[in-house]
Amino acid sequence: MHDLPVSAVIPELKQTLAAAPCAVLQAPPGAGKTTLVPLALLDADWLAGQKIILLEPRRLAARAAAERLAQLLGEPVGQTVGYRIRLETRVSQATRIEVVTEGILQRLLQADPELPGVGLVIFDEFHERSLDADLGLALCRQTQQYLRDQPPLKLLVMSATLDAEAICALLDQAPLVRSEGRQYPVEVRYGAAFRPSEFIEPRVVQTVLQALADESGSLLVFLPGTAEIRRVQAQLSEALQGRDDIQLTPLYGELDFTEQRRAISPAESGQRKVVLATRIAETSLTIEGIRVVVDAGLSREAAFDPVSGMTRLHTRRVSRAAAEQRAGRAGRLQPGVCYRLWSATQHEQLAAQTEPEMRQADLAPLALQLAQWGVQQADDLDWLDPPPVAALQQGRELLQRLGALSRDERGWQLSEHGRAMAELPMHPRLAHMLLRGQALGLGRLACRLAALIGERDLLRGVEDADIARRLMLFDDPKAEPSVDRGALQRARQLAEQWQRLIERQPSAEVVSEPEHEHWQGLLLALAYPDRIAQRRGESGSDYRLANGRSAAFAQVDSLQQQRWLVVASLGGHASQRSARIFLAAALDEVLIHSHLAELLDSEDTLAWDARTETLVAERQCKLGALVVSREPLTSIDPAQRNRALCAVVRKQGLVLLPWTPALRQWQARIALLRQLDLEAGQSSDWPDLSDQALLDSLEDWLAPYLDRVSRLSHFANLDLHNILATLLPWPLPQRLEEQAPTHWTVPTGSRIRIDYSEHPPVLAVRLQELFGSADTPRIAAGRLALKLHLLSPAQRPVQVTQDLAGFWRGSYAEVKKDMKGRYPKHYWPDDPLQAEPTRRAKPRV
Repeated sequence: MHDLPVSAVIPELKQTLAAAPCAVLQAPPGAGKTTLVPLALLDADWLAGQKIILLEPRRLAARAAAERLAQLLGEPVGQTVGYRIRLETRVSQATRIEVVTEGILQRLLQADPELPGVGLVIFDEFHERSLDADLGLALCRQTQQYLRDQPPLKLLVMSATLDAEAICALLDQAPLVRSEGRQYPVEVRYGAAFRPSEFIEPRVVQTVLQALADESGSLLVFLPGTAEIRRVQAQLSEALQGRDDIQLTPLYGELDFTEQRRAISPAESGQRKVVLATRIAETSLTIEGIRVVVDAGLSREAAFDPVSGMTRLHTRRVSRAAAEQRAGRAGRLQPGVCYRLWSATQHEQLAAQTEPEMRQADLAPLALQLAQWGVQQADDLDWLDPPPVAALQQGRELLQRLGALSRDERGWQLSEHGRAMAELPMHPRLAHMLLRGQALGLGRLACRLAALIGERDLLRGVEDADIARRLMLFDDPKAEPSVDRGALQRARQLAEQWQRLIERQPSAEVVSEPEHEHWQGLLLALAYPDRIAQRRGESGSDYRLANGRSAAFAQVDSLQQQRWLVVASLGGHASQRSARIFLAAALDEVLIHSHLAELLDSEDTLAWDARTETLVAERQCKLGALVVSREPLTSIDPAQRNRALCAVVRKQGLVLLPWTPALRQWQARIALLRQLDLEAGQSSDWPDLSDQALLDSLEDWLAPYLDRVSRLSHFANLDLHNILATLLPWPLPQRLEEQAPTHWTVPTGSRIRIDYSEHPPVLAVRLQELFGSADTPRIAAGRLALKLHLLSPAQRPVQVTQDLAGFWRGSYAEVKKDMKGRYPKHYWPDDPLQAEPTRRAKPRV
């Protein structure tokens, strides 16, 4: 092992940690960081016999690392080297190196922030930037700076592809130790990227078959998720039928550990393995015999949306750093090859680093950890990326609804219930459910529900979302032929572990028939009050959640007959209108009133019923955005009623009101005079009576006249003319008639209506009625010339102008020729300015 590349920098690393409280080690994949560094530092003088905690991002990696370290020492796991992961602990008094998952470190710190007996914490594969790793580093920094003088606590951050300079800066310019060179070279071969609508499986299968033909050794294939793994496995099984020398093994987080171990162990003699893996295989694991990597370049990650309060899965392109890690898997034990299913140009367009989980995770667990640590402001800690304000605030608000946090003049305070929740190693929602369930005498059922939600689905290929079917399997595994026995075994272990943890909590059998199915929905409602769902209409698959969002079953489901549900698992793409319901339970409406009363609010509402076109007043009992029950209100506050009617007008528009053409002209005349004042750079006495201004001020001018309006047809009875007239104070009505008259008297004596719907306003008059007139009519105290539409005897425009004199001098001659040809019996003088205006074909003699 001493020929591993990292061996060359071990002396430098020892000296660095002897002199500095923190260090950063950057070494390529396959350099031996995880395997050699903890053992090499174990006897350092500055460690003074204390423990080393080695953090790994996943349970499989933690167990595999511990087993490999113990093997190098020639000892069984649990002596010098041990591990702590969920459901399993193997340590002893002799243990000096504890390999733990990142969440375990937080529990150790919260139990005793000084971390007594620990001299070094190693953050392995820190480039993955998990939320637990970021929080663990921030808490360790506080312990290091404020709680541990002697002996000091030292921190080492390790990775192949992290942003080393940023980490060093965060750790007060910590020294950077670099190990150059991958253990073995890896040849990278690029291909063409997937089209957006293309199924990836055929291309992956084609590349795997090509690699099996062209290269020796076993293959590691990176796919975004378990669904793609199953499809690729099925297609490869068919393509390799009869090939006994090829062993197909899946590898993903929810897989049974026995199957995981089978994937990472060496292939049998004379055989080759094809390991179909998610991103779990990117780091920390050495999969024996792998020298070829096929990388689809995709990763499926959970992202929390603070707007909807939902976490949804997104399939994304990997970062360049992740692609580098994946390619490094091929060079762990010998020179290798990496097939990338994208081009070299596209590779340069990938993001440099993987998006930190901090920026896209549900931060309710982080909010609870910070409250337990006693931190009011997140920026009191040192972060590489600080928690997003909106997501952290939403997490705190959820904890407040669950009774874990309260707020006073001192800030956020952790309640006794919150302290009990923080002691349980699970999401705060599930911790709240377990504690409340135990208090109700439903602890056993709550633990089983928590285990089901924490594990992968127990039923393979079953689309039914009813959680009751899964619960039956705890007592009767043969009830379902498609049961995943590995998942069921882990769920049982989890449920037993949770039950041991809550046994010390008080319990009272306050419910009757604790085995009844309706308690499942109640317990889930305690965990997911924002995901209580009400069916839209009398039937169908669409539901509305208490948080106001939509959810639906992807296909016909047995739960659709239920009016009320609680949704434990949601999915789907963020662009979809409705989230997809994966796991849910029916909720008895009676239990909402009897056991969830704290979630209910009473609200008096006035709402417009679009179906009956009437205003409906009622008292609603609401659970978030859902109406649980309603009853009519007999007495209504007039002001509130009129405001509700104004809201109807605002939503449907002013077209609800009885406008006439004359009123629209009146509105346009006022708008014109106001515009002329403003264009001249002066204030205007004329009010803004535009549609938008009127809509914005409905409560001021319209509401007082709505006393007799209760249905849509009543709006037509309003005296809109007089209502609007009150908005024009004296003497503006008189000035309006003077400056923007409705009609203009032409030389023949005809009173012609002015059209103010255009700008400038239009005066449409027969050309012959303006003979002898050189001046263009002007309004607004002479500030604006009207636009003349000069009409033929047939009332069709022959000229549009604002310069009447110019028309007579210019284009009139051409118009006269045309008019003489069309209307020879009419009078078309050569000199229009000396001619007599007429309303007839010819002037009277």
